[in-house]
Amino acid sequence: MNLSLSDIVPPLRWTAPSQVEPIASDPGLPDAWWQALPLDRACAAVGTVQIASRLADLTSTCWAHLVLGDILPLMRFTHPEESLQTPGPREIVHKLFIDVIDRLLATEPAGEPAGAPVPPALPERPMAEVIDEIFARLDDRQRAIARDRLYYDTSQQSGQHPGQAQRATLDELAQRFSVTRERIRQIERDLRDHVLEWLRSPAAAPLNAHLAWLRTRLGSAVPADDLAAAVPWHRTELITLAIPAWRFVRTLLTGYDQVDGWLVAGGVDELREKTRQLFADGPRPLDEAVAQVAQLGVREDVAERWLASVPQLRVLDGHVVPWPRSMGDKAEAVLAVSGAPLTPEEIQARIGEDYSLVGLRNQLAADERFIRLDRSKYGLRRWGGEEYLGIREMISREIERAGGEASVSTIVDNLTSRYDVSESSIRAYAGGPGFERTQRGYIRVAGQAQGEPYQPRRDVSMTRRCFRSRDGRWWHRVDVNAEHLRGSGSPLPTGFAAHLGMAPGGQLTVSTSSGEVVISWHNQPTIGSIRNVLADYNASDGDHVFLTVSDGGELLTRFLPAAAAGLPAINQALHLIGYTAPVASEAEGLRLIGARIGLAEGTGREEVLDRLRDRGDRDILRFLS
Repeated sequence: MNLSLSDIVPPLRWTAPSQVEPIASDPGLPDAWWQALPLDRACAAVGTVQIASRLADLTSTCWAHLVLGDILPLMRFTHPEESLQTPGPREIVHKLFIDVIDRLLATEPAGEPAGAPVPPALPERPMAEVIDEIFARLDDRQRAIARDRLYYDTSQQSGQHPGQAQRATLDELAQRFSVTRERIRQIERDLRDHVLEWLRSPAAAPLNAHLAWLRTRLGSAVPADDLAAAVPWHRTELITLAIPAWRFVRTLLTGYDQVDGWLVAGGVDELREKTRQLFADGPRPLDEAVAQVAQLGVREDVAERWLASVPQLRVLDGHVVPWPRSMGDKAEAVLAVSGAPLTPEEIQARIGEDYSLVGLRNQLAADERFIRLDRSKYGLRRWGGEEYLGIREMISREIERAGGEASVSTIVDNLTSRYDVSESSIRAYAGGPGFERTQRGYIRVAGQAQGEPYQPRRDVSMTRRCFRSRDGRWWHRVDVNAEHLRGSGSPLPTGFAAHLGMAPGGQLTVSTSSGEVVISWHNQPTIGSIRNVLADYNASDGDHVFLTVSDGGELLTRFLPAAAAGLPAINQALHLIGYTAPVASEAEGLRLIGARIGLAEGTGREEVLDRLRDRGDRDILRFLS
């Protein structure tokens, strides 16, 4: 016998030697005996029981996730039912392995008596000719059923090969040959039995040997086109069926499923889930990920392609990362791999999907996982570091650190060394509202000894077109009109401006993806042009934009197109508060409206309507009358 243990146990070929060595080594055998020593000699040296014991130990330690038929493919012939199961108790697995190895050793020919005739050697023949013998005696109808149904390449039905026929149905074949569907089904069943019977014959030995080798090459997952390229004769056309030989071979690879362009041993969902579990703790370097996936039976040369094909995983910048569905989770993965702060534009480019830049900015500003570490860069809060809150707030912090007043030059040096801000911007803010000069070159926060913050006549909960989201933020609805689209500024309600921390005479500069927007309060609060924001959304007259300001000084916006015509009245009302999901009843809709305008849970219908009247939300009320 010229077979080693690794020749009949495919996982030994792709499992790392550092894992195999401590378990398989035996004092009675040479180093790496499972590769270097013929199996019959190894069994002669230490016994079949000992060899099977080493194999059982490897199975329970390294390959417990594989079915037994993938560990020892010969079991598919000797113990077909057990071969489809994952390893059970060690003693049972050990006995199975002993039986398989004993049967294999028993097939070795005994020494022939002297003078016995030697059977002639079989001539070498192309494998395609060997396969053609199976179908040589079939009639035209049987061959058509084999070609167009049994051995049809189902990948052609995915749209990858336009213009080619679909797999023949029972009805189509029945009509073609003027027989019943059941007769076609019976012929199909007889053809399968015919092939299985031939595979048990001595003539099938070369093909069976090839299938055993093929399983070792394919591993647990491989691109489907790898099968056609495995050996040159796979692409040879079978004369009897006029199909390439690999289409027939594919049907003999029992236990493999073809899904999304991959051949997968066992269940594809199971292998995908096992692959995802490898990265449950976060990103891993690609080299490390490939080695881990190889332990699942995926060849290293196709491991990266497999990882890229698994849903909810992504190969990103030399790492494999969990890739969930939400934009926030993906942004977190991008930053985790980067290890350094990134701009929203950089994060969007690395995500590489159709996410709005405005929406991403809102997510980064509102999600507690992220922290703004510079004027235009975000990181992960778990990294630590001081949060950047805008130039005005950072100046206030420098003054606080200095004990109440600080040199403007020192503030400039400190902030320009840490953040991507210009000296001119810092000096402009330092000389503006909110700060006052104390001595030559020094400033302090203005009005430190003055009265309480400005109290508007109506707070934000009593302010028209202002609504509270589930995270507690208050948003103001802007109904887009031609003036907004032309770039004109527009008034803001005093209750909302006061909620943002403003007072008469004050000014607040907020950042957007396309520049800064100034909110000022002279005779009344006004916000500057938001035309660029509206252009990002491709907004039109009649649409809505909900806006607020983050703690970091960013203008957060949410866009909502105008309501569709014919929407029920309660849904029209909900649309105006920014809620677009369906509701089961008007009562549920009123509950949602009450929560968005600051009322307690369980508030009745009349109280909700009264609050809307007091606030001046007549546009909502007309849908609730």
